[in-house]
Amino acid sequence: MRKLNVVITGASDGIGLAAAKRLTELGHSVVIVGRSPEKTKKAAEGLGVPYHIADYSRLSDVVRLANELKNYDRIDVLCNNAGGLQGERTLTEDGNEKTFQINVLGEFLLTRLLMDKLAESKAKIIQTASIAANLFGADLKGDDFQNEKDYSPFKAYGYAKLENILFTRELDARYKDKGVCAVAFEPGVVRTNFASESKGFVRFCYHSPLKYIFTVSPRKSAERMVWLALGEPDKDFKRGEVYSKKKIMRLKFNDSDGISGRLWTYCEQVLQNLL
Repeated sequence: MRKLNVVITGASDGIGLAAAKRLTELGHSVVIVGRSPEKTKKAAEGLGVPYHIADYSRLSDVVRLANELKNYDRIDVLCNNAGGLQGERTLTEDGNEKTFQINVLGEFLLTRLLMDKLAESKAKIIQTASIAANLFGADLKGDDFQNEKDYSPFKAYGYAKLENILFTRELDARYKDKGVCAVAFEPGVVRTNFASESKGFVRFCYHSPLKYIFTVSPRKSAERMVWLALGEPDKDFKRGEVYSKKKIMRLKFNDSDGISGRLWTYCEQVLQNLL
């Protein structure tokens, strides 16, 4: 197997860091991206890999990150793993609802800005999704991507994770002729700092002894990301799909109204001055 150059966002801890560790052990070149300068530097030094800092709540950070990543000779795999469940509905300095920007807009922007490099590398783009897409996002409508109506942290996160899957499908359809492949995976409920900015019951579940009952280790979940990173499209997995373990996850959402295309257009409109 040839040596891969892999970029993993959201890799200062959790699934991203566990996947980076495993891929490094297998002899691949890994670049990690994180929000916290301290945590990301410590994680990178522990693995002996390069790192970059970006906070997706600032789109200017994403633009800078893309410009930095363009300096690598190639990117064989881009793992869009950054994201998280937020608390109360707030707007970023860019004027977008925070859950939507961190989980959807930031990854859309980074991927689009890197597309020339990704196409040149015939890259694989892996999106971290979630079962929350089925549990809380199945009633997604195409008229409220910024979560202005009936907001709740779980609903906003469920919509975002479903939108990540729709983005994966749309991305693969639009760029497969350029040699780019997109696929998503559901990591399970992972024992991480994922809900660190949430409050109340959400934070209690993730930051109490209950997490050891209801969650799985990042290492276990990272195996799913690593499997896709090393796998061959149309042989080991079906491109454009979302996987739970090594099986396609059935979505409760039916995109009969073409919301995936409308989401793509909406993201382009919001980001038009940055693309």
